Amino acid sequence: MKKNRLFALLCAGALSASMLTACSGSQDSSANNASSDASTDSTETAEDTTSLKYIQDKGTLVLGLDDQLPPMGFLDESGTIVGFDIDVAEKVCEKLGVELVTQPINWDSKQMELDTKNIDCIWNGLSWSEERDEAMTLSIPYLENHMVLVVPTDSTYQTMDDLSGKNIALQSGSTAQEAFDAEPKLKDNTTMIGMDNNMSCLLDVESGASDAALMDETVANYLIETGGRNLRVMDDFLYAETYVIGFRKGETQLADAVNNALVELKADGTLAEISTKWFGSDITTVEAPAENADSAA
Repeated sequence: MKKNRLFALLCAGALSASMLTACSGSQDSSANNASSDASTDSTETAEDTTSLKYIQDKGTLVLGLDDQLPPMGFLDESGTIVGFDIDVAEKVCEKLGVELVTQPINWDSKQMELDTKNIDCIWNGLSWSEERDEAMTLSIPYLENHMVLVVPTDSTYQTMDDLSGKNIALQSGSTAQEAFDAEPKLKDNTTMIGMDNNMSCLLDVESGASDAALMDETVANYLIETGGRNLRVMDDFLYAETYVIGFRKGETQLADAVNNALVELKADGTLAEISTKWFGSDITTVEAPAENADSAA
């Protein structure tokens, strides 16, 4: 009997020690997980204090663009990069105390160009999208745009349904491609033809190789009007979107500085002047400070 009681006591002691060890391990694991989570949260919410200084120390803001996107940013007849975005960027750089440098890039590689610091921002008719919002720090919207279809003037196409079985040209890597993939009437019933730029898309439609081109309304109207092209924009547009500026993810200090400059340019009338130069009226969407809006009223 004594042996049995002794054996029972020994087993109970071993079981208690095992439970204590397990509890201790669980507590250590929880503590480690909590520490890891806190570290992750701290990293994700760390305040950016260097991105503006980085730009100002080197004295330049390198703007990445597709130089075939009139009227936002493009090469004129003399080979100079001009456009609405370029004029606005120059004014913003004056406020930041840096020089604007324009850097043509392959639009398909824009994220890599930004992340590797070959450029400091993407500022060239960059449409807002959820994917871009996750990959970059984006500015406030400064212009509204529509995604539209361009067809020959004498064609009978009026709606997307009319384009069933046809070829649709668009710029690869652009939001036009995202719009195409998101619209079942196009994705399921037409053939996408990827091009390097929007001008190539219009030329493809003019030649008859493609039946329509999908692109930004601002670009389409400018290219048709200035080029005297026998093309028209269909009334049946896909959706409205906004233009933003893309910065490296987390570079909120630089983005805030640019946002503040845009607001100041709206308030003093500079944005309206530049917009009227390129579009005939002020179509910018940046809101002026309340005090300026009140005084203007």
